[in-house]
Amino acid sequence: MIRFLVKGLLRDPNRSVFPVLIVGAGVMITVLFYCWVLGVREDITRTSAVLDTGHVKITTKAYGEIPGQMPNDLALSGIGRLVPELFRDCPEMDWVPRIKFGGLLDFPDDKGETRVQGPVLGMAVDLLTPGSTEVRRLNLAGAIVRGRLPEKPGEILVSEEFAEKLGVDLYETATLISATATGGMAVQNFILAGTVRFGIGVMDKGTLIADITDIQYALDMADSASEILGFFPDMNFDEVRALGEKTRFNAVYENIRDEFSPVMTTLKDQSGPGEYLDWVDRWIFIFIFVFILVMSIVLWNTGLMSGIRRYGEIGVRLAIGESKGHVYQALIGEALATGMAGSILGTFLGLGFSYYLQEVGIDISGMLQSAAILFPNILKAKIGSGAFYIGFIPGLGATVLGSLVSGISIFSRETSQLFKELET
Repeated sequence: MIRFLVKGLLRDPNRSVFPVLIVGAGVMITVLFYCWVLGVREDITRTSAVLDTGHVKITTKAYGEIPGQMPNDLALSGIGRLVPELFRDCPEMDWVPRIKFGGLLDFPDDKGETRVQGPVLGMAVDLLTPGSTEVRRLNLAGAIVRGRLPEKPGEILVSEEFAEKLGVDLYETATLISATATGGMAVQNFILAGTVRFGIGVMDKGTLIADITDIQYALDMADSASEILGFFPDMNFDEVRALGEKTRFNAVYENIRDEFSPVMTTLKDQSGPGEYLDWVDRWIFIFIFVFILVMSIVLWNTGLMSGIRRYGEIGVRLAIGESKGHVYQALIGEALATGMAGSILGTFLGLGFSYYLQEVGIDISGMLQSAAILFPNILKAKIGSGAFYIGFIPGLGATVLGSLVSGISIFSRETSQLFKELET
C-alpha cells in the first residue's frame, strides 16, 4: 500500500508537485518577511546606538531633559575621573566621551572674508588616539570619499554632500563659529582634511567630525563632554544588561540633588529611538502574526481543496474494502510529506533571498531626502535563528490541518453513496 501511495504522489502533479510548490512559495515569503523586519530593526538600533544613543548614555540630569538643544552649558565635567571609574566598574563595556554642538562653518576667500558658509551639526570624538575605537565604530575610514582621516590637531571632516553644496576643496581653512559652554562666542580655525558619506540622509546633509580635544578647547569645555556613551563589546543591544548597568550606576548618585550630577539612561529610555523600537516591536509581532495567519489560511485551503478533489479516489478505495481509518491516516501522511517537502524548499529559498538582502540590501535613499531621523539609506535583512523554523508553522501546521478537516468527511461516507458516485 505504501508503494501504491508513493507512486500515486509521484505520478499525479495535483497531489505532489503543485502542493509542494504552493507550500514552498508561502514558506519562502514567510521566511523572507521575517528576516527583513528583523534586519530593519537591527539596522535602526545599531545606527541609533553608534551615532546618537549608545547602548547606555551618561549625561547630567539637566542635559538629559533637553538633549535635542545640545545645551553644553549643562555638560558633564570631570570626565577625566569619571571615564576611568566606568572602565573599572564595568570593564566589559567601551566608554567614550563625545561632544555634540551646532554652528556655522565659514570658508574665507583670499582676503580672509567670507566666501561661503553653511550650518553644521558637529560631533566631537576621539580621532587622534592610536587605536581609537571611535574611528572603527563610526567606520570613518570606510566612509571617506575624498581626502583622509585627521592626523593631527586642527583637522576636521565634513560630509561630502555639504562640501559639494558649498563648493569647497580639501585642505582649505574653515572657521567654526559656535557658542562656548559659558555662553560666549567660539571662533576656531580648522583644516578640511577629508569628506565622508555615512549613508544616512540626516547625517550627510551637514555633519562636521572633529577630535574631541580640539572642540573642548574651542568651546571652553576642558575636561568636559556632552555625554559619555557605553557600548557592549558585540555591538548588540542587550536590554537586560543595559538595565542592570543603569540601575547600578544611578544607585550611586540617586541621593545627590544636583542638576549637574550624572545620570545613566539606556537606548530604550531615550526619546526617539526608545519609542520607535517599542513601536517596531509591537508591529513586528502583529505583522508576523497576521502574515503567518494569512499564509496558514491559504495553505489550509490548499490542503482542504486537495482532499475534496480526491473524494472520487477515496470512494474507490473504500469500495474495494480499505478501512476508513487507514484512508484517513494515508491522507494525513501525504499532507505531512508534501508539507515537509514544501517547508524545506521554501525555507531554503527564503534563506537564500534573505542572505542576498543581508549582504546587499535595498537602497531607499531616494525616499529619505527630507528625513530628519537617523535612518540608514540601505536596508538589509538579517538571518536570525527563528528563520530556520518559522516557515514550518504555516508550511506543516496549516497543510496538515487542511487535510485533517477535509478528511473528516471520509467517516460519513456510506456504501450506497459510493456505488452511486462510481456509476456516475
